[in-house]
This record gives sequence, C-alpha cells and structure tokens, in this order.
Amino acid sequence: MLMNLTFIREMVKRFQEDEVSRLSAELAYFFLLSLFPFLIFLFTLLAYLPIPHEDVLSVIRQYAPKEAMDLIEANIHYIMDHQNGKLLSLGIIGALWSASNGIDAIVRAFNRAYDVEESRSYIVARGMSILLTFGMMAVIVVALLLPVFGKAVGLFLSSVIGVSDTFLTVWGMFRWAVSSLILFIVFTSLYYFAPNKRLRYKDVLGGALFATVGWIVTSLAFSYYVESFARYTSMYGSLGGIIILMVWFYLSGMIIVLGGELNAIFDCQRNGRKRER
Repeated sequence: MLMNLTFIREMVKRFQEDEVSRLSAELAYFFLLSLFPFLIFLFTLLAYLPIPHEDVLSVIRQYAPKEAMDLIEANIHYIMDHQNGKLLSLGIIGALWSASNGIDAIVRAFNRAYDVEESRSYIVARGMSILLTFGMMAVIVVALLLPVFGKAVGLFLSSVIGVSDTFLTVWGMFRWAVSSLILFIVFTSLYYFAPNKRLRYKDVLGGALFATVGWIVTSLAFSYYVESFARYTSMYGSLGGIIILMVWFYLSGMIIVLGGELNAIFDCQRNGRKRER
C-alpha cells in the first residue's frame, strides 16, 4: 500500500514538473494538423482497393465522439467528392510533415521523462521522426483495414460453411482484439525508439500496455460523456465538433505522455535511482 502511494505521488510530481498538460496540448495541435492530410492519403489510397471507405470510418466511429466523427465524415465526404490525382501525394506529404512534428514533440517529452538530453543530430533525430511516422502510418492503416477484411472473411465463412451466429460474434471479438494488439505494437515501438536512451523492449511494455488500455477506455468514456452529458454545441455552436475533436486529441496525447512517464518511473526503480529536481 505504501509503495502504491509512493508511486502515485511520483506520478503526480512528474505530471507537474514535466508539464504533461502543456505537452498534451502541443500534441493535440499536431494531431489535428496531421489528421486530415492522413485521411486524404488513406481514403485516396482506398480508391485503388476494393474496400468501401464507410467500412473504415465505422472502425474510427467506435472510439470517436459523435460530434467529432460528424466533422471528420463531413470533411472526408467533401474530399472524396472533389478528389483528383494530386491528393495522394499531397496527402502523404502533409501527413508526414505534420505527424513528424508530433513525433518530434513526443521525443522531447520522453527525453524529459528520462532526464536525458537530445544528443542526436537534427538530421538523425528528424529522420527518425519521419521513419517512425512512416511506420505508425503503415501500422494504423493495417489496424484500420484488418477489421474490414475480418468482416469480409467472417461473412464469407458464414455464407460458404454456414457457421452459427455465435461464431460470427466470437470472430468479431477476435477482430477487435487484433486491432488492440496492433495498437499495443505501435505504442511499444514508440516508447522504444523515441527516447534518446538505450532500452530493452521489455522495459517499455508497461507503458505500452497502459497507453493501449488507457486510450481505448478514455476514448470510449469521453465519447459516452459527450453523448450523455456534455453540450459543446450549445456553448460553442458550429465550433463544437472541433472543440470535441481537440479535447479528444488532448486526452489521447496525455495518455501517450503518461505512458512514457510510467516507463521512466520503472526505469528509475530498476536502476535504484531517484529523480533529482
């Protein structure tokens, strides 16, 4: 019990000292900047694949608050109705630039959590941010498409083999479990490569697990809160959807930063080191 209280006090102390709230707001800004360029890239790419973009939107809809999802869908439908051949290249360039800035902010947040300075050159650090962005984009695309393909496979098995509804229910749960696993892999890679510190994969699993579960639970809870209690549209009018989207990104950024702080606390405990500040 005493250890738990000490751990909580250390996390609260780090939350204040490392300005987690400010860093979360910075990440929310970069998330917003990179969202629509990434979606332009994703849905322009989907035009070359036999996958309806509505199926992919349904995956995002599980976690996003309704007002934020309405805003995303309205812009995506507009983009898809006015798309041209340049959108794919412009989308990936815009997504890379904005998202790599976000990754760079995450790197600085993790370095601060581990109390290390950035000794890598600007080119190396920026190149790593871009590579991480490429990797995360690829994994996110797979995470979004797997449930879509999984749905198609489940329906195929149902029509050909004649499996029961129970099997389809279990199959659906398996598809979402795979998406959660991919999300866990994304966070694990982020916590391993981003800090300017030599780590082992097992050293970052705790923060990655916290970020995966925390992001899913926080997203679902915030979505329920917005739909059941909050009235952002009454206060902000037409800006309500943007405000909700920013708050969602802010909470997501905070979960990511806290996962890094958690790993840093575990690192101090393993090395028998106390933070001096």
